[in-house]
Amino acid sequence: HPQVAGVQEDGCGALANLCAGDGAAGLARIQRAAAAGAIEAAVAAMQAHPQVAGVQEDGCGALANLCAGDGAAGLARIQRAAAAGAIEAAVAAMQAHPQVAGVQQKGCLALG
Repeated sequence: HPQVAGVQEDGCGALANLCAGDGAAGLARIQRAAAAGAIEAAVAAMQAHPQVAGVQEDGCGALANLCAGDGAAGLARIQRAAAAGAIEAAVAAMQAHPQVAGVQQKGCLALG
């Protein structure tokens, strides 16, 4: 349901939660989610619902967690996110919702 903002917000929130944690298990979940297309899904949700602050906040949170981690795998995810339009999506979110603290905070986290 890509056009249903509530579904996209909940999906991005679930991805953010799933990809939280930096231990071995957390990094494995992050890598698995990225391989399944989570980065592109979060960017697509943000692009489809630019005026919905909750989608933007949770999308930025998901991207921040998906791009966590050091080493070659972490750098590859960051490059994949950039190629998918994550930088532009995070900046657009912050510009569209300047008074929403959660969007600003998670946008900054997503941008590193």
